[in-house]
Amino acid sequence: MWPGPRNISTAMMRSFSSRADCAVSDEPFYGCYLKASGADHPMAADVIAAMDCDFRSVARALAGPAPGGKPVWYQKHMPHHMVGPVAPDDLEGVVHAFLIRDPARMAASYAAKRETVTPEDLGVAAQRAFFEREAERTGRAPPVIDSADVLRDPAGTLSALCAALGLDWDEAMLSWPAGRHADDGVWAPHWYGKVEASSGFDAAETPAPPLSGELAAVADACRADYLALRAHALNQPNKP
Repeated sequence: MWPGPRNISTAMMRSFSSRADCAVSDEPFYGCYLKASGADHPMAADVIAAMDCDFRSVARALAGPAPGGKPVWYQKHMPHHMVGPVAPDDLEGVVHAFLIRDPARMAASYAAKRETVTPEDLGVAAQRAFFEREAERTGRAPPVIDSADVLRDPAGTLSALCAALGLDWDEAMLSWPAGRHADDGVWAPHWYGKVEASSGFDAAETPAPPLSGELAAVADACRADYLALRAHALNQPNKP
């Protein structure tokens, strides 16, 4: 799954981890990204120290058997982490799907956790570029879901995603135990406070927050790519 940051991506990981048949991994290329890019992220030194930071080594591990011998492996990745010698296209034996969110919401949420926000931090252009390459490779649009549709209709949107992935629907995906998850990344104390307090998906979203200045410009720069992906989203209101 390829989300941008601040996009219910950890709640989605919780949802899939509630399936008895599913292992999950939390941003396994994050350490690689931080070491290669030098990005000044919160807890960067801790993340680098805790993770395998070799892109090729991580890719090999992700192509192997799922943890615990589970038949399904939900891998949460960020497109903008792929700055090294391994591209999303290089991951073997996986089915790619995309989780999107209105960039105004992403920018506002990201700004609450980090002082600066750029379009590259949100990764929407990278999402679209990989989506288009994958669509060309397979001859069909990969599965896309929008966080707004997940929150509006969790069962409908997630069951549509499962169908697109060739998985049986499992109602266990609608809830999870509150608190820290054993598979959360070491960065969880900074980023995951809200999801740790949750035991299911939040209610449908209220109107997007008003933005101004540089934050509005960041959201505007991401909007065309978001809308291009949104056109393919499963379980949209009024979509045939």
